[in-house]
Amino acid sequence: MILERAALAAEVARRKAAGERVVLANGCFEVLHVGHLRYLEGARALGDCLVVAVNGDASVTALKGPGRPFVTAAERAEMVDALEPVTLVTIFDESDVKSLLETLRPDVHAKGTDYTKESVPERETAKSLGIETAIVGDPKDHSTTDLIARVRSASHSLPLSPSLPPKGGG
Repeated sequence: MILERAALAAEVARRKAAGERVVLANGCFEVLHVGHLRYLEGARALGDCLVVAVNGDASVTALKGPGRPFVTAAERAEMVDALEPVTLVTIFDESDVKSLLETLRPDVHAKGTDYTKESVPERETAKSLGIETAIVGDPKDHSTTDLIARVRSASHSLPLSPSLPPKGGG
């Protein structure tokens, strides 16, 4: 379910009051790959409800550079929402999720293995709110940036106009 921040805060509060352990994960999720899935599976294993915050378009551009994202935030959120480990999704426009941590007060803030507990940008906010910081997922062997570079490299080796067999199988 994709929710705006106010509705998300109410839903998270309801779930926490019901005794659910809430985990927050976040990222750009620009082109979904197996590393994203493993990160989200690892995050979900830490609780009952996995909230995923998807970076808004301006945030992705600021992080990744001009020409990005390739896919709109609304479409990326829809794709993430369809993944089995994910319970709730929201889009955020800030450069980090400090404000979301303050609003939602999840039990755990999960980050991928490209971070250490010491390098998580929101670590001090999480610590001050009593939120556990966890590093989950497989080693950072997958990234959208690397995938894009591989596609671009492969496209240079393709012929500009592929030869097609004549109509009629001829």
